[in-house]
Amino acid sequence: MVRHSTRHRRRTLFEEALGAIAREFADENLSLASVAHSIATSRRQLQRVFAEQGTSFRKELQRARMGHAARLLRQEQLPVAAVARAVGYRQAAQFSKAFRRHHGHPPSAARPGAPQRRGAARSVLAA
Repeated sequence: MVRHSTRHRRRTLFEEALGAIAREFADENLSLASVAHSIATSRRQLQRVFAEQGTSFRKELQRARMGHAARLLRQEQLPVAAVARAVGYRQAAQFSKAFRRHHGHPPSAARPGAPQRRGAARSVLAA
């Protein structure tokens, strides 16, 4: 059985890690190790914390990047390459592939006035 104080500390680490990811997601070199260092824990402890929450550093980093990218695409007239750089991708093609995998459609479909594709789920972008 895990002590209450241990559970509380792990939850706090998780929240601190999510905060660090939310602040630093645009850094293309952001890593589990750098986040662990910034919140004064070990890389392994942070891996455990993410696993206990049913997620991973990579999943949370992608969630932060793709959420911000969707907002930028909806609200700004930035080229896709600029959005890619703004969310931590060096290559627009790499970003586009990740965006499509995450959202189920290409970045161009997230633009205001983009044609609705039949059966495409846009609820993520409508938020």
